[in-house]
Amino acid sequence: MYLSPLQLSSNSQILMSGDVVVNEGAAIAPGAILQADPGSRISIAAGACIGMGVILHAREGTLEIAAGVILGAGVLVVGAGTIGENACIGAATTLINPCIDKMQIMPAGSLMGDTSRQVAPEATATAPTSPETPEATTPPDRPIEPIEPPQPPETPPQTAPETAPDPPESTAAEPPQPGETPTILYGQAHINRLLGTLFPHRQAFNRPEENGQTLSGGSG
Repeated sequence: MYLSPLQLSSNSQILMSGDVVVNEGAAIAPGAILQADPGSRISIAAGACIGMGVILHAREGTLEIAAGVILGAGVLVVGAGTIGENACIGAATTLINPCIDKMQIMPAGSLMGDTSRQVAPEATATAPTSPETPEATTPPDRPIEPIEPPQPPETPPQTAPETAPDPPESTAAEPPQPGETPTILYGQAHINRLLGTLFPHRQAFNRPEENGQTLSGGSG
């Protein structure tokens, strides 16, 4: 708080008004104003020191300044109350209906007892609350199993590629067993004989060349 420097008063007098009682051992600097409203009283005990330009205004009761009190320059005291013994009030302090304990020290520029200005509590912005997320349920405790080091993957044994088995050699035709129908194999001779029977006027197929000529269904 900034405090403007106090200006020296050209008034060398002390103004007293109303019921004001000052002990002979009290010291009052020039420019002090001591005023008591009707029905009120100001009492200053011995050893008190009232600084330059101090204003004491008693109203609705008695304003008591105890022994050894020091009031700095420019102090304003209004109302009824008590400033305890050997209390020290800093310069430019304002006290309304004071109740100061003995040996109490107040810094300069203090304000005490002003109920006309109420400090409104700061409105705290409430941050939007995020929807509560369900707490994850922890599974019941289980015994911790030792972790084995990973084993290298097993490689299957290499086997030689399988070779297809050789086809069985043709064996001589076995004689048919009783009850089985024999398989008849027709060769080129059978086919030629059958064609010659069915077509007597046609010559056999694939007859070998005779005398350097090829017979194909007639003489060439």
